[in-house]
Amino acid sequence: MAIHSYMKKAPPYVLASTLCSANGILFGMDTGVIGPVTDMRDFKASFGGSQNATIHGLIVSSILIPAALSSFFAGHLADKLGRSKGISIGVFIFGVGAAIEAAAVSLGMFIAGRVVEGLGEGLFLGTLVVYIAEISPTSTRGMLTTGPQLVITSGIMTGYFTCYGSSGIKSSLSWRTPFILLASLSMLLCISTFFFLPPSPRWLTLHGRREEAEQAWDKLGVSHAEREKVELESETVEVSAPTGNSETRKSVVETTDNHKESVMGKLFDIFSKDVRSRTALVVFMMSMQQLSGIDCVLYYAPLLFQQAGLASSEASFFASGISALVIFCVTIFGLLYADKWGRRGSVIYGGIGLGIVMFLIGGLYAGNAVHGTFGAGRWVVIVAIYIFAVIYSMTWAVSIKIYVPEIHPSRTRASATTLGHSSNWIANFLVALTTPILLAKSSFGAYFLFGGCSILTALVCAVFMHETKGRSLDEIEEAFKHKTSGRKNPFNSLRRPIIKSTA
Repeated sequence: MAIHSYMKKAPPYVLASTLCSANGILFGMDTGVIGPVTDMRDFKASFGGSQNATIHGLIVSSILIPAALSSFFAGHLADKLGRSKGISIGVFIFGVGAAIEAAAVSLGMFIAGRVVEGLGEGLFLGTLVVYIAEISPTSTRGMLTTGPQLVITSGIMTGYFTCYGSSGIKSSLSWRTPFILLASLSMLLCISTFFFLPPSPRWLTLHGRREEAEQAWDKLGVSHAEREKVELESETVEVSAPTGNSETRKSVVETTDNHKESVMGKLFDIFSKDVRSRTALVVFMMSMQQLSGIDCVLYYAPLLFQQAGLASSEASFFASGISALVIFCVTIFGLLYADKWGRRGSVIYGGIGLGIVMFLIGGLYAGNAVHGTFGAGRWVVIVAIYIFAVIYSMTWAVSIKIYVPEIHPSRTRASATTLGHSSNWIANFLVALTTPILLAKSSFGAYFLFGGCSILTALVCAVFMHETKGRSLDEIEEAFKHKTSGRKNPFNSLRRPIIKSTA
């Protein structure tokens, strides 16, 4: 009902958010493609036969460390050139990497393509939610910032079934075709984003371009009543002030420009006194999001189902495809109710649910109940994997991605969000690399590890996280300022604990 209403009216900011979100399909497709591709007969024939668990993990995870490194600098790129340009540059680099993979004649060249892909992925992925959060009215921000996550899940599903369709080709095109499509789609999205995505009005305001910001708000179709007040730094306020002599204003402009030119100053601004506690929470939440074990399910679903007892590759592939379809469908519900469910409750109760499911699976394996006489434990494990995917997609996948860009001010939002994504990539790398090794060493150890991380995250967020649902970005920032200064907190009426200052 809500989606139909928005698409029927189709205000420009919704169309811009949709175009921005569309770039997320690239990450999703790569996630869905890499597992089946590395299991294809022609892929193994092209690169010297089967790989052991360690090599398999390295091939899959080789995209992640480059993504973590580039993501650390993506915030500065987005602050310097603008959100939309930062996205288009990252998508272009990603497309080049996919093209290298498609043309690979050796395993080293294929991994090199994944490294290039990772560099681009780190540059654009974190900036998507920053851009959408900045252009969206408060009433729809939760729903719209969930858009990239929905598109990512559709990409995972598309990747699985693309490989299913190409696997019947009797040549190396069976595994090259998905990457050819991925490279072509990347270039199409790069061009569309560069030419059709308007700049963020908040970014323009932050750079003192207030008239252009007003024009951008008008172009996006956001009414004056919905526009949130943008808090400017003192230098920018002085630059735009109507009073004062021209020499003073010129001096301030030069000072502000020099500050913007300082890369290290911009990067380390996220550790300043007023925002460092928020930065710490962002890094923690984004890291633990992956340590819940979701990428264990996404990357290695066929392996998990085979371990549970679905011996044939066809059966495990079918089960994996169904899991991707389930994730996509439930993410739609997460999108619809993102602005009705609280961020805090979603993260806490979702974490408890994820932990319980992981402990259940681990307990069944530890008690040798999975492959017993009747095999009932096997089906419990298979159903539990689906339940885990459902809980994650409706809670953590949505709420954490929304919450992270909400709690930082404009000057550090891009840098802090992309730093969070950098920590997310590092944790992602650890999970992708070690999961096949852990599963080979122990049938239950990985599940207990992921379950413990989920419960720990729920406990930490119960203490340090506060509710931001229904509040404008400026109201959220004002609440943090009041807390740091010791004044009465506007969020006290919500009866939610706010992050304690580490100063």
